[in-house]
Amino acid sequence: MPIPMPPAEVVDLLRAGLVIPAHPLALTVNRRFDAQHQRALTRYYLAAGAGGLAVGVHTTQFAIRDPKVALFEPVIELAGDTIDDYTAQTGRTIVKIGGIVGQTQQAVREAMLLRNHDYHVGLLSLAAMRDVSIDKLIEHCHAVSQIIPLMGFYLQPAVGGRPLPVEFWRRFAQIENVVAIKIAPFNRYQTLDVVRGVAEAHRADTIALYTGNDDNILIDLLTQYRIRTGAGDVSLRMAGGLLGHWACWTRKAVRQFDECRRLAAEHGSVPEPIMMLSNEITDANSAFFDVRNSFRGCIAGIHEVLRRQRLLAGRWCLDPDEDLSPGQMEEINRRS
Repeated sequence: MPIPMPPAEVVDLLRAGLVIPAHPLALTVNRRFDAQHQRALTRYYLAAGAGGLAVGVHTTQFAIRDPKVALFEPVIELAGDTIDDYTAQTGRTIVKIGGIVGQTQQAVREAMLLRNHDYHVGLLSLAAMRDVSIDKLIEHCHAVSQIIPLMGFYLQPAVGGRPLPVEFWRRFAQIENVVAIKIAPFNRYQTLDVVRGVAEAHRADTIALYTGNDDNILIDLLTQYRIRTGAGDVSLRMAGGLLGHWACWTRKAVRQFDECRRLAAEHGSVPEPIMMLSNEITDANSAFFDVRNSFRGCIAGIHEVLRRQRLLAGRWCLDPDEDLSPGQMEEINRRS
């Protein structure tokens, strides 16, 4: 059986670089699925210039997979259909990325669902496999890759991820249909582990690196890495970003991304106003993501900003106890 690969156009788009928001979940005041606002939110991202969408990820709330909630497939299906309608109307290909979590049996099942709904890539979280060896992790990744092409995911340990050394990333990058990696450890050393692993696997030209470091977005997009390998020095850059932060203020994010890409292509110095903007974005992210309270209010924070944009009816989460942290509203007001 041939290994699944995305269409060549999708691979080219990922390598060229895209703005990819992590899609939130729209709910009614009764915490029921709000399909009308969900579809409108998807259309907003597409109209704002996003080149892809990531659905069924942390920002979409992992509880959608709970059998009592049973929203994983409806959310995946609605987003996919809305994107397909947009592509049919405009001719513009949008990269469809679906989140995959859990132990191998669950991950394979979710990968098959994504494939059945014509998603291009699975964003593979390893948070459920915190205590297994690297060998077992690689076996798990290979099993899922037989179903759908993969985007790797380095999730920061502070919110449930696990440390993943350069050895893991070197071996992961050798999986033939790994087409991208989202790097989101919020840590410079761990970010370098991923970059180095891809370089040492000789995949720098075929795996697209995407920043998920919401604390360092613009600098990640502007930075060129030089990694020494046995075959010589290898230069790499982040192609784009897959970010929960980009789930709001998306049109501005697209403009900032385009400016970063222009500056990176010129290989010149970074203007001081861009450095200042980078810090302002990090400051805003600290409010939205509730950094002061270990990210407890991160989803509600994004929802609150979307509510102010009139894209969501409210900031309700599936868990009634999940809301803004004390003082978070004041922080959002300060940055909005």
